[in-house]
Amino acid sequence: MARILLWVLAGCISAALTVLAYVPASWMAVLLEAQTAGRLTLGDAQGTLWSGSASIGGAPGPTDPVTPLLPGRFSWRLSPLLLLGKVRLQLENPAALTQPVSVEGSWSQWQVSAAAVVLPAERLAGLGAPLNTIAPSGRMRLSWNMLEVARQGQKIGLQGTLRLEIEDIASRLSPIKPLGAYLVTMDWRGQSAQLLLKTVKGPLLLNGGGAIEQGRLHFSGTAEAAAADRERLANLLNLLGQRRTVAGRDVIALEFK
Repeated sequence: MARILLWVLAGCISAALTVLAYVPASWMAVLLEAQTAGRLTLGDAQGTLWSGSASIGGAPGPTDPVTPLLPGRFSWRLSPLLLLGKVRLQLENPAALTQPVSVEGSWSQWQVSAAAVVLPAERLAGLGAPLNTIAPSGRMRLSWNMLEVARQGQKIGLQGTLRLEIEDIASRLSPIKPLGAYLVTMDWRGQSAQLLLKTVKGPLLLNGGGAIEQGRLHFSGTAEAAAADRERLANLLNLLGQRRTVAGRDVIALEFK
């Protein structure tokens, strides 16, 4: 009887390991959606949980296809040490990442290596209104140094600074191309971040600051046109917010609360 039980146990273990080895890559989509509150998902996931590839896009409706937000496909390699509580993940995407990204840590705390994501601004239209109306084009680069990520209850906390550089931005609603270049700095401390937006150059002047708290954006800033381009940018500015007079200047109030 003992020998039979040992054989049954060995068979169960073997079957379990076989199932684990072929867990489909689509499970990664479930994990990503859970961690981003349904904002992001994976499209056309191929391979397994341990070694696979997929595109990253906005989470679609029940019958809608995934719209890629980033160019190329992300490939990953996840170490089986995950089963012992150690996370070792390698991400690669030559079309979007400036270099491979490694994620290491435990089930509740991770370190993300320094890198940058490069993407065309056209992909932002996939996030819906008002970006699909403005139809932005140009280049964006999101960079970071080493990031510390930790689970805080049912949410994720982040320690580190991210820089979003926006260059040669344009819109189909404006005859002026490009509109300018901008820098957004996000200083993350746990589940909150301080934001700063400033114009680097260009006729469309965007400036302001705010915070992200508990997943909500609070931002106060202004948008205005350089004196020589006010008439040509009037239609675009009217889409961005309400007109106000600040220090004798006609500006658009950018308010998100």
